[in-house]
Amino acid sequence: MNAKHQSRSERQAHVMAQILQPEGWDTAQNILVILAHPDDPEFFCGATIARWTDAGHQVSYCLLTCGDKGTRDRQISGEKLCSIRHEEQKQAAQRLGVKGVRFLDFPDGYLVPDLALRKAITRVIREEKPDVVVTCDPQLLFVGDERINHPDHRAAGQACVDAIFPAARDHLYFPELLEEGLEPHIVREVWVSLPVEPNVFLDVTTLWERKIEAILCHKSQIPDENALRERMKNRLAKGSSPENPRYEEAFRRIRLG
Repeated sequence: MNAKHQSRSERQAHVMAQILQPEGWDTAQNILVILAHPDDPEFFCGATIARWTDAGHQVSYCLLTCGDKGTRDRQISGEKLCSIRHEEQKQAAQRLGVKGVRFLDFPDGYLVPDLALRKAITRVIREEKPDVVVTCDPQLLFVGDERINHPDHRAAGQACVDAIFPAARDHLYFPELLEEGLEPHIVREVWVSLPVEPNVFLDVTTLWERKIEAILCHKSQIPDENALRERMKNRLAKGSSPENPRYEEAFRRIRLG
């Protein structure tokens, strides 16, 4: 039906659908989250992940390291911490309805966007064949005025976008992957979390508590649960208040196909 022949109620319903479902996806999407460490998905975009799984989309994780250096405990080995963080991440993913978690187990803290990492991510993309990939912004160096963004985050974002385009798409990149039976794959959309220049803001107020509960699964990283809850409750969206809280997660959305 032509838009000019739509009734007022139909036009209002269409506008409301766009507000409630700004993604605009007509079918279930295969979404792959590629980030550096256990707990990155939950901290960066956990409420959005819950939003998508609740809507019937399939979400999987690929984590490039196991976070084996993320502790101040002098008594724990990196190997033991890696094992702990694997289990914590699986529990957190389950809270959000995530289908599966895979770890590439590159060394924590030493991640660089070299050809080895790009090839590893290209292999995962060709295996998983996602419609949508979520990663983080390689341009983000400082977080506000008080934090430096972890170098692994920047490396993960850079290697991921380099794998999406052009390596996963074009057969002459890493031809040995063809010998493994992994055909090229075109990712249709990239959603960049922690973006320097966001162009999408999702209202995730109703899912914020679920995000917090998923983060709290990462017990090895949270010395004070109450302090974490307070910090997350204070991340109010612009224009909201503690009396009428609203929470958002921001992305830069890039449509490739």
